[in-house]
Amino acid sequence: MTDVRNLLTALAAFDEHWQPHRLTSINDYDVKVVKVLGDFVWHSHPDTDELFLVLSGQLTIRMGDGDVELGPHDVYVVPRGVEHCPHADVETSVVLIEPRGTVNTGDAGGAMTAPLRELG
Repeated sequence: MTDVRNLLTALAAFDEHWQPHRLTSINDYDVKVVKVLGDFVWHSHPDTDELFLVLSGQLTIRMGDGDVELGPHDVYVVPRGVEHCPHADVETSVVLIEPRGTVNTGDAGGAMTAPLRELG
């Protein structure tokens, strides 16, 4: 069984910011696409690392030890337990790889917590 997904088609299917959509899954991990703009919330994921792959735009991952700046095709892994706050001055498209069930706001909760959405 083959399930081919196109990243650009997936991103064109929604407009909301900070609302992750599952592109596919592999083993116990979800591969998510998300559009971001502005500030997210400071949070951490105590039990898992979080991989960010920027497809377009610019993403700043703010952390206590300093910011990490990512542009198109850059990859960065936030280590488990590290508090961070993603920020984008322009609309930015990102792929996230995280264990299934990882909540987007980690341990922070709050109004920006979003259910994982399925692509149609």
